[in-house]
Amino acid sequence: MNAPLELYYWATPNGWKISIMLEELALPYRVTPVNISAGEQFEPAFLAISPNNKIPALRDPEGPDGEPITLFESGAILWYLAEKTGRLLPAAPRERYSVLQWLMFQVGNLGPLLGQAHHFRLYAPEPIPYAVERYTDEAGRLYRVLDRRLEQATYLAGDSYTIADIATLPWIARHERQGQRLADFPSLRRWYQTLRARPAVERGLALLADRQLSARMDDESRSKLFGEDQFRRR
Repeated sequence: MNAPLELYYWATPNGWKISIMLEELALPYRVTPVNISAGEQFEPAFLAISPNNKIPALRDPEGPDGEPITLFESGAILWYLAEKTGRLLPAAPRERYSVLQWLMFQVGNLGPLLGQAHHFRLYAPEPIPYAVERYTDEAGRLYRVLDRRLEQATYLAGDSYTIADIATLPWIARHERQGQRLADFPSLRRWYQTLRARPAVERGLALLADRQLSARMDDESRSKLFGEDQFRRR
């Protein structure tokens, strides 16, 4: 592979999934920042790649048939890169499906629910106690699911590090924002510390780290992410 991949990115848990994956695979890539606080996710050029106006997105100039391909949705991008390189997703069916079920757990449960915990604990313009309690408790429940699994296995899908771990780690990296203490989940903490010791993980988390969303968000940024700008017809 000669031509670099193009990563459309901002420093969020979903963005980190792909920056970590690219670092693990040592693939050449260049970054196109998409400042979601400034509304760049609504630009027509980005919407042509990511119609749901979310980062990350990826352009591969050398797709499966040799032609360029663009992808949105972080889980799909992880799956694509694993298949492209033959790494971090086992070929054997039983092991492969173990990875995919934990990948789906992350994209269908862990990410969306922890994202709501972030929103109501940090970004809502006024506190809503019911919502804070609901999503903090749900975060704790999901952490217990992971902790029980990791009592039984070294990594989420079994004995090997895979895209399921890469998908999950960035959300656990935000445990304090979700009202969780890793000390309460010893097997999850062991797994987390193991992954954080990987140089590629640290490089992926460091990408544009100075541009992370602030817990103190002004009204304009809040509107672009959660309010009128987000819901305006385009």
